Amino acid sequence: MKEVLIRKAQKTDCIQMMDLIRELALFEKAPNEVTVSLAEFELAGFGPSPVWAAFVAEVDGFIIGMSLFYIRYSTWKGRRLYLEDLIVTEKMRGTGIGKQLLDETIRYSQSQGYSGMMWQVLDWNTPAIEFYKKYGATFDSEWINVTVNH
Repeated sequence: MKEVLIRKAQKTDCIQMMDLIRELALFEKAPNEVTVSLAEFELAGFGPSPVWAAFVAEVDGFIIGMSLFYIRYSTWKGRRLYLEDLIVTEKMRGTGIGKQLLDETIRYSQSQGYSGMMWQVLDWNTPAIEFYKKYGATFDSEWINVTVNH
């Protein structure tokens, strides 16, 4: 495999990142749930008040994976990094790229002094669950996701 570059995302990566997000939605059996526009995605990540940041995995100018995250605040734990998406394009899964992205995200979280990281995983995504177990991640079945859409 060619060399994989893990780096901070740039605005010019957004089109390829959105492609990965749509690929993930297909994998998660929810292709019509991605409703964010490219303009909103770019503004939210690279506008005057960015709300997310990301690392990307790049090979020969192509984005083949990404780790998108933001900061959340816990009244019990303080600042924590919330990993919104860890995506590796299907044909590159199992090659260690997800590990490289997650490792870089963990290093970033630690360097910022955050109290930890959290994320969600679908209960049927066994490969992802097994991957996260290797990091000593704990899984909480007590909480229920709640959403209000506008």
